[in-house]
Amino acid sequence: MVLSALSGTTNVLVKLSDLLREGKKKEAEQEIQVLEVHYNQYAASLYTTPESQAMGQDIVNRYFSLIRLLAAGSFDDRSGRELLAQGELAATEFFYYHLRERKIDARLLPALHFMSIDENQEPELEKIGERLKALLPSMDQVDILITQGYICRNHKNEIDNLKRGGSDYTASLIGAAIQAEEIQIWTDIDGMHNNDPRVVNETFPIAELTFDEASELAYFGAKILHPSTIVPAQKMGVPVRLKNTMDEKASGTLISNKGTMGVVKAIAAKDGIIVINIKSSRMLLAFGFLRRVFEVFEKFKTSIDMISTSEVAVSLTIDDPRHLESIVSELQQFGTISVEKDQTIICVVGNKLAEREGVLHEVFRSLENIPVRMVSFGGSLNNISILVNSVQKEKSLQALNHGLFNLGK
Repeated sequence: MVLSALSGTTNVLVKLSDLLREGKKKEAEQEIQVLEVHYNQYAASLYTTPESQAMGQDIVNRYFSLIRLLAAGSFDDRSGRELLAQGELAATEFFYYHLRERKIDARLLPALHFMSIDENQEPELEKIGERLKALLPSMDQVDILITQGYICRNHKNEIDNLKRGGSDYTASLIGAAIQAEEIQIWTDIDGMHNNDPRVVNETFPIAELTFDEASELAYFGAKILHPSTIVPAQKMGVPVRLKNTMDEKASGTLISNKGTMGVVKAIAAKDGIIVINIKSSRMLLAFGFLRRVFEVFEKFKTSIDMISTSEVAVSLTIDDPRHLESIVSELQQFGTISVEKDQTIICVVGNKLAEREGVLHEVFRSLENIPVRMVSFGGSLNNISILVNSVQKEKSLQALNHGLFNLGK
């Protein structure tokens, strides 16, 4: 069992880190006090016997003593990473003693003993597997093994974190490393839905997805799953099941290598998209033009989502505005540059949609009353990407829900 920090803890610790880096120790102590009150209340409500309540109080005292010790010293990036780890460490200890109070046989398996990343911040899957295979045989009779999500050690053996996907990513790495029968991720909804339930009234959970379908949906906005989460599981062929903490009988969504060809499974949307248009008559028959354009984006470490080309123009989309001014400045050597903000990519996902007849007709029939800025189809067999102005997002999702699934109006 992989656990996150208590709800809201990591956000508070990030804020605390920022305050300490700015030298605002008084404001930092106020944040610590508020969080400590919350933890004391949590510990008091979690345990029932006097002995366990005393243990809960001891956990709170120890972790907040360490937090104050980190806050009192010279605070740097290393201190910040160590501070962020305290949420997961405390949560797993709370849960371990909760199980002990209930007479359930459990063990703590510290993630810092086996979870590691290399100098490029990438998980060392092979080494993680080797360490776990050495640790697990001595615990094969234990009912529940508890470990921390998110945290790890880096190539300098310092406390660090995975940054992407948090505890879900840890679970996927562990499941892949030990060749688990199945990885289960428990959230607060009944698996992956066919559309965004925050925008569209009539949605339904999807029973099964392929790894590729789930990756596309996660990248293009499905909040239930981080894009990095299923990569290790897919690499090792370990199925991932999304389950609902509030309704354990709900079947959820199973993500595996099995899929039905040509069936539209779901729709997702990614906001905050920026279009950069490059218009230049010099493009005509110019060898290496696109390579030079892409080198500008590579220089500023900015990924491109969609691209559309003609003989005299190129349009590209990005979702990271941090280097926009510099990118536009360098691209001006190639021609006239214009920028369109507040765009949304809507992604229609299914297994091998590119091999299905008439699928584009169905999509555009659904969107017949909506201006479409750009389309990407064929680069991925599993995805049709459509760019619209963000003011058209809600209308587009509802129209596709009705046109592709015959739901809503």
